[in-house]
Amino acid sequence: MTATEPITTELSTKPPVNRAVWIAAAAGLLLYAGGIALASCLATWPAAGLAIRIAGLALLIFAAVRRNTLTGWTFFAILAGAELGADAPHVGIQLHILAEIFLRLVRLIVAPLILCTLTTGIAAHRELKSLGRVALKTLVYFEVITTLALIIGAAAIDISRAGEGVTAPVVAENHTLVTGAVGHNGLEGFLLSVFPENIVTAIGDNQILQVAVFSILLGISLALISEEKRAPLMMVLDSLTAAIFQLTKLVMYLAPLAAGAALSYTVASMGVSTLLPLAKLLITFYAAAAAMVLLVFVPVLVLMRIPLRGFFSAVSEPVAIGFATSTSQSALPLAMERMEEFGVPRWVVSFVIPSGYSFNMDGASLYLSIASIFAAQVAGMHLTLGQQAVMVFTLMLTSKGIAGVPRATLMILLATASQFHLPSAPIMMILGIDALIDMGRTALNVAGNCLAAAVVGKWEGNAGARNLA
Repeated sequence: MTATEPITTELSTKPPVNRAVWIAAAAGLLLYAGGIALASCLATWPAAGLAIRIAGLALLIFAAVRRNTLTGWTFFAILAGAELGADAPHVGIQLHILAEIFLRLVRLIVAPLILCTLTTGIAAHRELKSLGRVALKTLVYFEVITTLALIIGAAAIDISRAGEGVTAPVVAENHTLVTGAVGHNGLEGFLLSVFPENIVTAIGDNQILQVAVFSILLGISLALISEEKRAPLMMVLDSLTAAIFQLTKLVMYLAPLAAGAALSYTVASMGVSTLLPLAKLLITFYAAAAAMVLLVFVPVLVLMRIPLRGFFSAVSEPVAIGFATSTSQSALPLAMERMEEFGVPRWVVSFVIPSGYSFNMDGASLYLSIASIFAAQVAGMHLTLGQQAVMVFTLMLTSKGIAGVPRATLMILLATASQFHLPSAPIMMILGIDALIDMGRTALNVAGNCLAAAVVGKWEGNAGARNLA
């Protein structure tokens, strides 16, 4: 993949889909949904609903075999894992070890992948002026999109009023938790956390932004020295990059199994009854996420003339993995690979996507505004539009540098609640369904960062994106 190759409209690795596959998949989903509905209506006869759900899963596995893509297998594994967690929770909880193994393998890949791809991309590109231009465009794009996510989240919770009528449990305010909620103390602490003092420690701790900063500096340094001195290290880094991408493909074979195990553990440990008191909040979040895609992502794709079908096909696999594992880092290697296959230059992908894990968490931004106003509604506090605007602005600033790991948004949320004198009890209530919300916001984070890479790649003339119809 070179910097001059165009963004393609289809991924060559995906086989064509015939009508039988779509029919089997649609019928399987309908049967599975019908089995859930039947089980809820006929609680005294659960066997009928179980039989119908198993029949639906059988059709879905047929579609997955015929389609034979990572997306198909991951989607089937998600439903199968949820079913196993509901029917045999003692087994579902034990399967969590499979998801943990997968996440460890992914974390093993992430830092070396960023180090190699970003360093070689910048060193080979050698147009250092374009690096500053891309950085500025990227940061401006991040700020605009995350602000829109915060606004959409606030509008969604204002419309649904999901917090009204909900009774929060009486708990003591945990000021210790709130005080230590933020991963960085102000702007000065955040800036210090960006620059590594030991690259080995940064890699060992999987500090993505620190690794990216070191990679940028190393790539610039390589670009400034002579070809004779640069060539030996570039050959090593190029070979290591190819090996890591191959390792990524091997690890991703475990993704469907890990996705099923993660969902099985979530359902088994939570129980469906946990959802009932906060179902309206859950619906509000996913409706807001759909609005984010339709009102922001799709218009951006259309405005930039990036093919919708090709983009969503490219991001489907990393989004599915992020959704199932609730961890953005688990999808990072595959997201980078898919965006490069999509036609975005490697050095742009290697810069934009890792940066987005600190500055462009669209799903987390959406959730933060929803959860903050939800806490106010539960407490009976009326926030004016001006107060909500101040809260959105505060969240825009405090959410930067948030880690791409499960439940990291809770820390930012508690800190914001403390600043605006919101009670922590409603926030603790959300933890009951946070696992299900976390899946959606992680998927949106992954899709948003992939979109950012495609947009920045299109802005850069050397991405070849001008050739798009």
